Amino acid sequence: MKFDVSSNALLNRLQSISKVIASKNTLPVLDSFLFSLEDSKLTIVASDMETRLVTSVDVMNTQGSGLFAISAKMLLESLRKVPEQPLTFDINDENMEVFIYYENGKYNFIGQNGDTYPQHKQLNENAMTFTVESEVLLNGVSRTLFATADDELRPVMNGIYFDIQTDHIIFVASDGHKLVRMRHNAVKSEGRASFILPKKPAFLLKTLLAKTSETVKVQFDENNAYLTAGHFEMTCRLIEGRYPNYNSVIPENNPNEVTIDRLALNSGLERVVVFSNQASNLIKLQLEEDMIIVSAQDIDFSTSAEEKIACRYSGTNFSIGFKATFLIEMLSNFSAEEIVLKLADPSRACVIVPVEDEEDEKLLMLIMPMVLD
Repeated sequence: MKFDVSSNALLNRLQSISKVIASKNTLPVLDSFLFSLEDSKLTIVASDMETRLVTSVDVMNTQGSGLFAISAKMLLESLRKVPEQPLTFDINDENMEVFIYYENGKYNFIGQNGDTYPQHKQLNENAMTFTVESEVLLNGVSRTLFATADDELRPVMNGIYFDIQTDHIIFVASDGHKLVRMRHNAVKSEGRASFILPKKPAFLLKTLLAKTSETVKVQFDENNAYLTAGHFEMTCRLIEGRYPNYNSVIPENNPNEVTIDRLALNSGLERVVVFSNQASNLIKLQLEEDMIIVSAQDIDFSTSAEEKIACRYSGTNFSIGFKATFLIEMLSNFSAEEIVLKLADPSRACVIVPVEDEEDEKLLMLIMPMVLD
């Protein structure tokens, strides 16, 4: 087999799918990229058995066709050092010896036969399909991914729940302490369905979607999902199990509503949290008329901080505690200038929503309080 390819085009494709490769693989061949040469198209695969990423790049001066695998680490590290120029790949079909020729030199190593690379799983005949704009899917994944859990006892919480309705889609993530629910009304489906996307594929998807503006085709059955857009295709194994009823934990009536500038609150929290107990990260919000007093202390080291932030509030005066890192993370995932904190009392969940939602979006976040000393 022989072909020419742009060094930058090839490197960009390899880097876009390389993060799926695990540091330790059960099959040695999974440490490699799988290449499939056919006509003027080179298809490249990377996988960790659970998740599989496929991309392709145009090649020239093709001779022959077939499968071969090359060590991902070796190929990436060598191509990073090569400036933009045509590369010539020459692969011996019999012993898989690989030569890569560039302007001032060559690389030479032994590849592997691609026939031993695991094949992708086929979807069953009951698989569902819907399409979604890449920006919508990127927002849904980005806004919810941080709230997923790392819970071996409840694996269904370790991913993003896609609740698909005929006229909208809802993205949900929760770890039991915080919850994010984002609804988008611009996605249509033939029927109701749902699946749970694991955390690793979600991270990979977030990276890939940031580089494309094309429509994403989503196909899934009970066990696997295919997502196709632009130059990539991702296949992943879904988390099996029933996701909890997320709507049941969202309080309907929290009478105390605080309207506040998001960046002002976020900045205040970041300044005050430095003085909180490093183990608990506890911060206290004291609600008074048109004011929030943010405070934290660490008794062990005799440190404390307090800051007053203007807001719009006319409800009952009370104090409530939160884990600062959770609250800061939530505020960072809003885009609205102003947000509303909906509270009932110091022991019940706080609901956070934007004053104005993005077009066709409805975003809600929930955080559980901490007990104040």
